[in-house]
Amino acid sequence: MDEPPIRDNPDTGRFEIEIDGHVAFLEYTRGPAVLALVHTEVPSELGGRGLASRLATHAAELARSESLRLEPTCPFQIGWLDRHTEYSDLVNKPTGEAGDDPFWL
Repeated sequence: MDEPPIRDNPDTGRFEIEIDGHVAFLEYTRGPAVLALVHTEVPSELGGRGLASRLATHAAELARSESLRLEPTCPFQIGWLDRHTEYSDLVNKPTGEAGDDPFWL
């Protein structure tokens, strides 16, 4: 079975995957050199299919192909990027306190 495509919806600032009328999305804001990853949401009807990870991969690959920096604020995206170090060269880390999140340590 083919995976449903990820579409970019720039009007809402979201990457989206629609399945059976339900939409999983990664909300973003985009600047000239930055893709900020703001919020990830997967409806319970679509849970357990790896859609949030697909959205994260899509955002990271887009950032790489367009020479953008990633600024994750979404907890899921922070954790995903922490586990996928192949994208660490793309991530803008905060300039303030590191806090307790291992991603920023």
